Amino acid sequence: MTEPPWSVVLLEDDKDTRQFFESCVRSHARLTLSASFAALTPARTWFETNTADVLLTDLALPDGHGLTLIRELADRQPECDILVVSVFGDEDTVIACVEAGAVGYIHKDSTPADVAQVIVDVRQGASPISPMIARKLLERMRRKPVARTAPGGLLSPRESEVLELIARGYGYAEIARLQGVTMHTVQSHIKNLYGKLAVHSRSEAVFEATRMGLLDSMKPGK
Repeated sequence: MTEPPWSVVLLEDDKDTRQFFESCVRSHARLTLSASFAALTPARTWFETNTADVLLTDLALPDGHGLTLIRELADRQPECDILVVSVFGDEDTVIACVEAGAVGYIHKDSTPADVAQVIVDVRQGASPISPMIARKLLERMRRKPVARTAPGGLLSPRESEVLELIARGYGYAEIARLQGVTMHTVQSHIKNLYGKLAVHSRSEAVFEATRMGLLDSMKPGK
């Protein structure tokens, strides 16, 4: 059975850039364009009653900042993978977005094929982050105080299983299928483990869990 395409929402105020990304999404058989917005407010309203697999968002918008929606979705819809549309020289803002829940970013000078493939790769577990930004993120996370020194019992068995699948690159829909539970249940587990690890994104969760010895202690069959 053919899997349904992943739904993508665009948030970009520049008309030409928005149309460019729309054509990128429409050109790929694994993607479908669910909505496209030029401002923050209608995008936030749309997500109050709808869900998407991927949000591709600009940051500087006419009525606010894309970081606002990133934080909201990271809390309410953790299964939605968020990609930031950035420009060169905006690395610090990109880092703030990743820390808030974005999984990576796309530069505005990307080619149509690159954009579509990056979105598909993200749904398959990839995180498009440059080595420079990855290094800055690691440096910030290493400076964070270790709040817990005894990892045993920190996560429930099901939360540990979900974390292991996240670390292996599985998407939230795949985790729900493998665990035989609903997407809502997976979201609840992810929200709980994010809170326990004091993180806001998949990459942070994997890094923090590895540092605390949580992933190292997980063995197949346990």
